Amino acid sequence: MVEKKKKYVSFKEAQQKLKNYCAYQERCHSEVTSKAFDLGLNIEETNILIAGLIEENYLNEERFAIQFAGGKFRVKQWGKIKINYELKAKFINPTIIKKALATIDLEDYYSTVTKLYKAYYLKQKGLLQIKKIKTLKHLQLKGYEIDIINEVAKSSLAEL
Repeated sequence: MVEKKKKYVSFKEAQQKLKNYCAYQERCHSEVTSKAFDLGLNIEETNILIAGLIEENYLNEERFAIQFAGGKFRVKQWGKIKINYELKAKFINPTIIKKALATIDLEDYYSTVTKLYKAYYLKQKGLLQIKKIKTLKHLQLKGYEIDIINEVAKSSLAEL
């Protein structure tokens, strides 16, 4: 197997590449740092570039976290627990994570949990208790809080 040599770029080229990288979609500091290292920059150069990107508003962790939380909720229908976990994995400040999770509308959140519960429950086969347990586990894996799932289960089972 032929090993590819890394192509290192100049500071100016890296700066432009990172600006384009951040302009394409919202990024967090850890993603940009990783990209900078891939471009062959050292830690000092990376810190200088990140400071510049923040100053020029290419990089904003709060904006990233809010967009990440909203997108994962709307598109992948993740719950707040899973979103929180993923943001922590990206080294986002806990205060910013709280703000981002607060932007998720509670009414939408409950309606999504209800919709997911009903859809998954109806797909399951077997005894009622087994269907309920499988559905609860499925929603927990998607990152929803157990108390909200139980609340939705009580109201949904009355309708089903």
